Amino acid sequence: MDLNTVLSQLEPDNEEEVEKLLQQFNRENIHTFSFDPTEETLRIKLCQSVLTALGMQMQPGCQRTCLETLRILSRDKRVLAPVATKEGVLILGAMARLRAGEEDEEQEEEEEGDDRRGSREHVQSEAEERVVVEALKCLCNVVFNSPAAQQVSVEVELAHSLCARLRAAREWHHEVGLFTLRLLFLLSALRPDVRAALRREWHAVKLLTEVLEHTLDVRWVGPYEAARPEPQGPPMPAEDNERAMEALKALFNLTLSEAGGEEDDHQFRLVAAILRHLLMLKTETEEKTEEAHSHAVNLLNNLPVTCLDVLIDVPVQGGQEKYGGKNMDVVQVLLDFMEKRIDKGSNYKEGLTPVLSLLTEGSRHHREIRRFIKAQVLPPLKDVKIRPEIGTTVRNKLVRLMTHVDMGVKQTAAEFLFVLCKESVDNLLKYTGYGNAAGLLVARGLLAGGRGETQYSEDEDSDTEEYKTAKPFSINPITGHVEEPMPNPIEEMTEEQKEYEAQKLVNMFDKLSRQNVIRPMGVRPDGTLAPLVETLCDPHDDNSGSDSD
Repeated sequence: MDLNTVLSQLEPDNEEEVEKLLQQFNRENIHTFSFDPTEETLRIKLCQSVLTALGMQMQPGCQRTCLETLRILSRDKRVLAPVATKEGVLILGAMARLRAGEEDEEQEEEEEGDDRRGSREHVQSEAEERVVVEALKCLCNVVFNSPAAQQVSVEVELAHSLCARLRAAREWHHEVGLFTLRLLFLLSALRPDVRAALRREWHAVKLLTEVLEHTLDVRWVGPYEAARPEPQGPPMPAEDNERAMEALKALFNLTLSEAGGEEDDHQFRLVAAILRHLLMLKTETEEKTEEAHSHAVNLLNNLPVTCLDVLIDVPVQGGQEKYGGKNMDVVQVLLDFMEKRIDKGSNYKEGLTPVLSLLTEGSRHHREIRRFIKAQVLPPLKDVKIRPEIGTTVRNKLVRLMTHVDMGVKQTAAEFLFVLCKESVDNLLKYTGYGNAAGLLVARGLLAGGRGETQYSEDEDSDTEEYKTAKPFSINPITGHVEEPMPNPIEEMTEEQKEYEAQKLVNMFDKLSRQNVIRPMGVRPDGTLAPLVETLCDPHDDNSGSDSD
């Protein structure tokens, strides 16, 4: 439908004609709306006309049609000027029943005091409910695409109104709750000042924790322990999973910067306990389960590492004596998730590094977690004839990542294995070989050996008899495996031929050095690399840099 035709026939005071005209526009553009630059002015005018119509008293059906049109138009950030105003945001807020900028304190206290009296939060009919959902969708588009609308949202305290809805009602329709949470996520992601206010003034971390608790049907059996879901029970419904994902994303934004204090520690431990419960749940599809686990991992990375003991400290459900009586079920889930992400073979930066970082920090600060993971990832070596990076075990896959082209992926994988080895260079080389570990050792200044700064408990020797037998003789420290003996190329040479080849090699190195193609390097006593000349000089010799007489 031609925009000129729509604008010429659109009369805001004729509700029936407005609804009929816009329904046809929506049908034609809902999936194929194109942003033709020549029609930008016309689309701006259409936005203004639709907004004017929404400001009038109309039936829910016409309101919904107008909002659908506005949602289609709001995909184009260039035409949002009429909507990205205080008037525009307030109109959409009223359509969404958010009452942005209109709540007084007495009224808010009344609503919070008795949820059943918060009748404004309950939609009276299905038609009105669809109006609320469409208005929330419009607000999501407008806030995402318009910095001006973001600023207006701050001025009218839209985030506060969203928190009031989440606090006052628990049994909203799925889509109303979903897009309320999504709008809160967008505001917290795009505006750091809103993020700070949500956390400090409106206690949104606690509020979203309660939303998660309600959505996931958490039943507490201990201070930070949720009842274990039934193994043969039904999977989590798709709608509950969707709302939980939006709450997790908003919580991730609010926990990007940690705050101190006992109250925060208690709240973070509650979040960790709920995330443990979530990690043990299954959804209707494997893909959705993996998505839920991904969001849980991202949020766990934001929590203080001291809170991770909540993941394994569940004595009511029993534990494993081998690991201090701690329950390692959720750690096994995280390991399985990590391996799935490795096997995908793509998007390691966003998909794999968060879970590697989480397992690394958990292993560094919690001995039981490290011991359990090491038993799974770095079991005692038996077959030392195969290179560490060749094979299908988790260790093989992680060692391959130590030479990945992405620096972040490479460093994260190497750091994980290093911590499992209690930051011992000798242990790391035993499992990976010097060639794979060189990058980490250079970055850490550990080429000369030694340990990292973290203190670890002493475990008993884990070397197998096979490894102890092979180690003194034929394990190549560079490749980390036993190599077949190679024939000696100079065995049948005469002394003259050996001398000729040696001189030839010296000349080649000299030429490359003079042309700055290579620069001979050595290792300082502190384990860092330096030019070979510097490493050979005696720092206590006053004449080391002068000519001799």
